[in-house]
Amino acid sequence: MYDKLNSMQREAVFCTEGPLLILAGAGSGKTRVLTHRAVYLIEEKGVNPYNIMAITFTNKAAGEMRERIDRLVGYGSKDIWVSTFHSTCVRILRRYIERLDYDNNFTIYDADDQKTVMKEVCKRLQIDTKLYKEKSFLGVISSAKDELISPEEFTRQAAGDFAKERQAAVYREYQAALRKNNALDFDDLIVKTVELFQNDAQVLDSYQERFRYIMVDEYQDTNTAQFQLIKLLAGKYQNLCVVGDDDQSIYKFRGANIKNILNFEEVYPDARVIKLEQNYRSTKNILNAANMVIANNVGRKSKELWTDNDEGDKIDFQQFDSGSEEAVFIVKDIRNKVREGTCQYGDCAILYRTNAQSRLFEERFVVSGIPYRIVGGVNFYARKEIKDLLAYLKTIDNGRDDLAVRRIINVPKRGIGATTLGRVQEYASEMDMSFYNALKMAEDIPTIKKAGVKIKPFVNFIQTMRSKVEFLSVSQILQEVIEQTGYVAELEAEDTEESRARIENIDELISKAAAYDESNEMPTLSGFLEEVALVADIDNLQEGSDYVVLMTLHSAKGLEFPNVYLAGMEDGMFPSYMTIMSDDPMDIEEERRLCYVGITRAMKNLTITCARQRMVRGETQYNKVSRFVKEIPGNLLGGAVRQQKQEEAGSDEPKKPFRLAGSKVNPIFNTRNVYQNKPYQNTSFASSSTSRISLEYTKGDRVKHNKFGEGTVTQIVEGGRDYEVTVEFDRVGTKKMFASFAKLKKV
Repeated sequence: MYDKLNSMQREAVFCTEGPLLILAGAGSGKTRVLTHRAVYLIEEKGVNPYNIMAITFTNKAAGEMRERIDRLVGYGSKDIWVSTFHSTCVRILRRYIERLDYDNNFTIYDADDQKTVMKEVCKRLQIDTKLYKEKSFLGVISSAKDELISPEEFTRQAAGDFAKERQAAVYREYQAALRKNNALDFDDLIVKTVELFQNDAQVLDSYQERFRYIMVDEYQDTNTAQFQLIKLLAGKYQNLCVVGDDDQSIYKFRGANIKNILNFEEVYPDARVIKLEQNYRSTKNILNAANMVIANNVGRKSKELWTDNDEGDKIDFQQFDSGSEEAVFIVKDIRNKVREGTCQYGDCAILYRTNAQSRLFEERFVVSGIPYRIVGGVNFYARKEIKDLLAYLKTIDNGRDDLAVRRIINVPKRGIGATTLGRVQEYASEMDMSFYNALKMAEDIPTIKKAGVKIKPFVNFIQTMRSKVEFLSVSQILQEVIEQTGYVAELEAEDTEESRARIENIDELISKAAAYDESNEMPTLSGFLEEVALVADIDNLQEGSDYVVLMTLHSAKGLEFPNVYLAGMEDGMFPSYMTIMSDDPMDIEEERRLCYVGITRAMKNLTITCARQRMVRGETQYNKVSRFVKEIPGNLLGGAVRQQKQEEAGSDEPKKPFRLAGSKVNPIFNTRNVYQNKPYQNTSFASSSTSRISLEYTKGDRVKHNKFGEGTVTQIVEGGRDYEVTVEFDRVGTKKMFASFAKLKKV
């Protein structure tokens, strides 16, 4: 059985006594080591299965580990404790939580329950939830619990800081409400178990005797509370084996503390460290690229992946003029590979930094009839924030869509009760009219009475927006809806990872609307909604296992694919602009680890793509190639890219232009690039006038656009390295556009 393991895997399996840190690189077979280690403990060391614990993060991972252990161990394997952190703590607390003055039949509150409690807390403390969102407070409390900071300690630390003192008051009140209800939230499950062990030596000793051999998977993802829980359990026998990879620690935003794995030997001075560096997944070229990127991190343990696999193809790097061209290329490349028979759709994955980036790919897949699936997310047009805003646009365009009107009548909340809406619907049915028309007459409906006052502002807003449709572009209508309803303002007030992701999705919808305005001669709100409806109609896509996978890099951890496309590899996108501007150098290191995870998902072929300019929030940003791409040596990349890097290094080899999409000469690594000074350049807010494009026309000139036809330039506004040009077209009226995109010709 153990002969199939490599030498370092066998060493990790046979090392059973004392603390052990297994640094398991990507694709190095860590699960095989853990399961074989359990077998070895039982069959060779005579350990009772009852005394073995294997703990991980997700039910899926625990289920897979349980299945593999059962298959290898056979009889007696059921006695091994294989569980997640939270499930483990629930089992312990159900038995002993009365020692903390809770009843054993405590309730576990989910996210909705927590929000309900927080609403009541804010109401009692007279906190305006329009300014201070419930989710924001819940995020602060969760972070405190991850670090084992009690309400009392939080209060002491908050002294003198008004904002933190408010948070402390909310934390105290929230925790008091949970205790009153005999309830715990998910963070409490860990915190209360640690508290139990710290306060009750008898209970702790019983579990230390039970779990004499402890194995922890994905140790780099543990937070401070989980670290303390494991430390307490392993305190007596010290037979603690933790498996992880500091280079794949990418969940800081969830509370993961990379110091747990980096400082393991400080906590356990007698610990052995075994490195699993042989990779069974990827080609040599892919691994070498990953090694060169991650080597730029300072906060890591030294290791270098290697493989006996073939050298493989060079990494294909492609740069495009726009994000749309990037999507077209990737979808076409996948289609061609499938047609040539070199792979199936299910062998391909597109990875990106943010969920919002999926939109362009989804649209291309739908148009091309290629099956796809988004993993760890929701299809772009099915996301709540997108459906909400589209419902506003539908209501403005067509008040007869009762479903759309009902969706947004209380989004954001307007205090219109279900009873009132029910009476409006009854009236609409009786009078055979649309729900919206009934809303317009709400103050005249006898059964509604004063409640009609709350409906009137909504109707007035829709009517006002309808009067502007003729004069505003679709993107302007959308942005006015967002501003007037305060939709994004509410998300900004929440200030959570989820709310920030939703704002990114809304920004992408604005970009979609702006792109529609620019690409249509006669853009209309109805036309935009029709186009979106056609693209969003994915119900007819075939179901099955053979589909292209789209996912964020965070969701991709632990997975592998023969063909991987890393999209949007630009400074400002990945790493993000906020990360680049951060004062904490560790933020860039976490982003680099995320890039490392992305590269090591690829088994045979890796394609990296980026765009010179990308539309974000309906505006054009110019981006440099990601610094992570520049960390990959030229000899691992495609020939044209290698030549460009050699040119920078002063190579004597012949210099050739690097031609990309659209057959434009585009030196990707040219440090003399006009976009060198900033991670990205927003054309609306650029301040530098250096390297600005030149115009062959001026105000009053006649110009021609390839779609809008001829017109007269009425205004030119300087915008850094670009100009905002206003043209009164003969056929389609007034249009504002950036000169670099418009490509206007003087006539």
